[in-house]
Amino acid sequence: MVMSVLEEMRIRSLGVIDDAVVELSPGFTAVTGETGAGKTMVVTSLGLLLGGRADPALVRIGAKNAVVEGRISVPDGASAVLRAEEAGAELDDGVLLISRTVSAEGRSRAHLGGRSVPVGLLAELADDLVAVHGQTDQQGLLKLSRQRQALDRYAGDAVAVPLAKYAGAYRRLRAISTELDEITTRARERAQEADMLRFGLDEIAAVEPRAGEDVELAAEAERLGHAEALASAATAAHAALAGNPEDPEGIDATTLVAGAHRALEAVRSHDAALGALAGRIGEIGILLGDVAGELAGYADDLDADPLRLAAVEERRAALTALTRKYGEDVGAVLTWAEQGVARLLELDGDDDRLGELTAERDALRAELGGLAQALTDARTEAAERFAAAVTAELASLAMPHARVSFEIRQTEDPEGVEVGGRPVSYGPAGVDEVELLLAPHPGAPPRPIAKGASGGELSRVMLAVEVVFAGTDPVPTYLFDEVDAGVGGKAAVEIGRRLAKLAKSAQVVVVTHLPQVAAFADRQLLVEKTNDGSVTRSGVKVLEGEERVRELSRMLAGQEDSETARAHAEELLATARADR
Repeated sequence: MVMSVLEEMRIRSLGVIDDAVVELSPGFTAVTGETGAGKTMVVTSLGLLLGGRADPALVRIGAKNAVVEGRISVPDGASAVLRAEEAGAELDDGVLLISRTVSAEGRSRAHLGGRSVPVGLLAELADDLVAVHGQTDQQGLLKLSRQRQALDRYAGDAVAVPLAKYAGAYRRLRAISTELDEITTRARERAQEADMLRFGLDEIAAVEPRAGEDVELAAEAERLGHAEALASAATAAHAALAGNPEDPEGIDATTLVAGAHRALEAVRSHDAALGALAGRIGEIGILLGDVAGELAGYADDLDADPLRLAAVEERRAALTALTRKYGEDVGAVLTWAEQGVARLLELDGDDDRLGELTAERDALRAELGGLAQALTDARTEAAERFAAAVTAELASLAMPHARVSFEIRQTEDPEGVEVGGRPVSYGPAGVDEVELLLAPHPGAPPRPIAKGASGGELSRVMLAVEVVFAGTDPVPTYLFDEVDAGVGGKAAVEIGRRLAKLAKSAQVVVVTHLPQVAAFADRQLLVEKTNDGSVTRSGVKVLEGEERVRELSRMLAGQEDSETARAHAEELLATARADR
């Protein structure tokens, strides 16, 4: 199986490092050097490449920014490749280029495959590419949530499948519980809203407005209020057009137009143009007759009844009372009423909804209890296998009598879900509290690793866990920073041996101060400062042959030229070669 490999990192202006290139091996690479030489900057650099927090204090004094660049060879079809391509990144002959820049002012930029990307994307890729372990990660293993996550990761689909079902039911239950709380806590507000809606709807129903009625009544009120003036004007206009019966000698427009039409009719046969004008005058006469007739009808039909005017004004006042409360016109009032009816139905249906939600909540709680039990069973079965595998690894790490076990327990809670016939507390990951226990020697009671493990033992437990993971859920690259802290002698040799074993299925990078560990590496890198206290490009170099023996001698005895240390160093290298 082709795995991703971190091939190289270039580090500039980061901490004590001025400008250095770290060339890594596909197998086991050990990074060594004097205390304070900058070994930990290798881990820090990788953390930045993987989306870690950018601390401006890391920028070398006098520099504007720190830059870390990395080359990771990634096989085709890997999830990291697909995610990078989605972000617009391009691979260079199967190599993914990652860059992170941190300014002295605290600004941070990330580039992936030549494309500027959010820093969060680097963190997403990290989950598939690299597992970083340091002293803080050992402390993280002390958290119960991390121990449960480790067990779930080891169990694989046996836990992942029921956990996914449980998580879906849990989210639905939370949503229903939230809605129930809202309905019950806002009951008074909803009752007040319903009363207001009913009052408004009753008020509108009592008036029974019609769409456009306010416009019609306004026009009628205007007409009735000026009835006498309108009638007088219509009568005068009619008299001007058709004559006044009381003044038979008067001249009106109809008579004059008729006279003009007769004058032209007498001679129209002699001139077509004049004949056309005669026709148009005839049309005017017809139009004047029609208008005069309508004026006569208007005057006769005009209702000057003051009672009708009072009724119209009363109706308009009733409509105005509605438009002041519910809309700018009758149309808006009717829209408010329509929406009010729908909202009232919704509010009145809350009681029914309350019953439905309560029933669904109770059913979901019962379902959640069953899913939680299945999840507990899966974890319990996986815990036995996981503990046995880690215990076997510890035997190879100079802890032959240590025993690892898991305690899986639940906390009773009257408001919880029922599991195994009792109500227990529950959360998004189930009802289980998972705790890793260690009995370091025969007769010792199993105790939580937070209380029962020394620093060295905790380092070995963490390494054992990762070796077990490598066989079930491998990560392409592991980086350990001081994983051998608190360890020495035979235990250190065994840690080196197990790291070498892990490197057969993954890339392993270890920052170490122990020669017993470094001797098992396929490649050893030395980080050393120059006289001015900085690490330059020549300050990170691959050790081979005599140089490697000298560095291991220094690590063993603090003296590069000690014959005893040299013999021991050569023996360590020979032992490591024989194991490989």
